[in-house]
Amino acid sequence: MAEGVAIQKGLKDVVFTTTSISEIDGEQGRLTYRGREIGSIVENHTFEDVLHLLLIGDFPKAESDDEAQSSAHRRLDEILAGARDVPDHVKELVRLLPADVDPMSALRTSVSALGDARFTWPPTLDQAAEIVAKVPTLVALHHRIKAGLDPIDPDPALNLSANYLYMLAGERPTSTKVKALDAYLTLTAEHGMNASTFAARVTASTQSDLISAITTAIGTLKGPLHGGAPSEVSNMLSEIGTKERAESYLRGILERGERIMGFGHRVYRTKDPRAIALAGVARKLAGSEPWFDLALYVEDVATRLLEEYKPGRRLRTNVEFFAAAVLNAIELSPELFTPTFAVARTGGWMAHLLEQAADNQIIRPRALYRPSIG
Repeated sequence: MAEGVAIQKGLKDVVFTTTSISEIDGEQGRLTYRGREIGSIVENHTFEDVLHLLLIGDFPKAESDDEAQSSAHRRLDEILAGARDVPDHVKELVRLLPADVDPMSALRTSVSALGDARFTWPPTLDQAAEIVAKVPTLVALHHRIKAGLDPIDPDPALNLSANYLYMLAGERPTSTKVKALDAYLTLTAEHGMNASTFAARVTASTQSDLISAITTAIGTLKGPLHGGAPSEVSNMLSEIGTKERAESYLRGILERGERIMGFGHRVYRTKDPRAIALAGVARKLAGSEPWFDLALYVEDVATRLLEEYKPGRRLRTNVEFFAAAVLNAIELSPELFTPTFAVARTGGWMAHLLEQAADNQIIRPRALYRPSIG
């Protein structure tokens, strides 16, 4: 075994590439997509705008001197609206899945079934856009079939957020719900070299196709250490139920030495900027959805108690806390939380896969041999 070799378990803080897609500043609590502050993005742009920013590099403009870029924006819009339906063989596959298959496993399988001869190396913007357009349809398709309901065809007249809610529920969503979901999708679309993004880039680095790479990402996101936190926050808020129960419930958690879900983050040492932006959405919509009122109150109580029990730890709200409030307010069942996260993150995954392909080198770290004992 080599002496003096530093091992970074989990590749923590190991830099393996450069990226122009996003930047995370954990100390300052900043997140930018291609140089734009996330708070400004969620205030002024739709999720479709964000997909343009991630996949093409800029927001769409009414007029542009760059005809090639304008053409790319028009093409992206066409695919995002017009390529939402999925092939009949994929629909039949979803119908044949066992009743106890969970939504993320169903999504992994149905995305894999999209693969055909068109998806070859190197990946293209058209391929990436088509996958982004189809993932919400696949989630909704499985949800409806599992519930014993007829699937709802996508409506190209609706934006991506409204269409997703429409395909799930079978009725046009309120503007409040569309705005809340749009904010959530925007804020969770991209977050640097997280586990699923890195895994997808590893697959792409072998010159495999986009379908294989995103299947890898979905399998990674399925793990509870990456994609499961909003469900746990939702369970906590459901158990609290009312503002009057909040302090006694949270004190009980801390007295037992347990974690308050939705607080603290591996990267951010101050409040998660995505949580700040989602909290702003919650405050604007408070009064229209009880979940927002309860979440804002619980946040205040939890922040005070954490400072009392764990002074100096700077345990602030993370994105999962308000994600749970948003996803509950738009009436998604907890089993749809992680698949909806995948709907959002597909845009970020695709941006990274296109970036990987543009300057590719196979990702191949090494392990230090340690002889077994006995």
